[in-house]
Amino acid sequence: MSIPYAKSVFINCPFTEDYGAMFRALVFTVVDCGYRPRCALEIVDSGQIRLQKIETLIEQSKYGIHDLSNMALDESSGLPRFNMPLELGLFLGAKRFGEGRQKQKRLVILDTNKYRYQQSISDIAGQDIQCHTGDPLKAIRCVRNWLQTVSRRKTIDGAMHIVSRYKEYESALPEICTELRFDFDDLTFNDLWETMVFRQLI
Repeated sequence: MSIPYAKSVFINCPFTEDYGAMFRALVFTVVDCGYRPRCALEIVDSGQIRLQKIETLIEQSKYGIHDLSNMALDESSGLPRFNMPLELGLFLGAKRFGEGRQKQKRLVILDTNKYRYQQSISDIAGQDIQCHTGDPLKAIRCVRNWLQTVSRRKTIDGAMHIVSRYKEYESALPEICTELRFDFDDLTFNDLWETMVFRQLI
């Protein structure tokens, strides 16, 4: 079954181990607000190159969350990691040059510091960057408030209520994984989705 365009939220963020709690917070918030999170991890197809996966997901998503907080030098190579800015550019390009519903796209840019991005991608100066300081609970507030503003929906609960439910979910997650026979330390995106189904969030 296809996921409605107006319900799809593309999440552009790191998929590193140290970002796990933040990623779960973003996914949880999107789900709790009544939307469907989309990211490259949902598609496992060796016959499709990663960029094609991302282009397809962006095309299918009205909303986009772009976290630039991991835009730093790679410790092993010494080179900058620009995956997130690239995907942000693809999303902005789809909104600017796409046709029909692509013009309806809405996005939020997250970072640890509101002005850090100006040091490397000054071309997006003027965008309203939301700062989460690396705190998943602050990220929940940023995403909730943005979704409520751009959607104008009156049925999205306040940030404090969502944060409270997220804390309950995080506390219960190891037990949920045990019930579902999942490995908590190796959850796939689809596993994470199933834990939220189990928790009756969906």
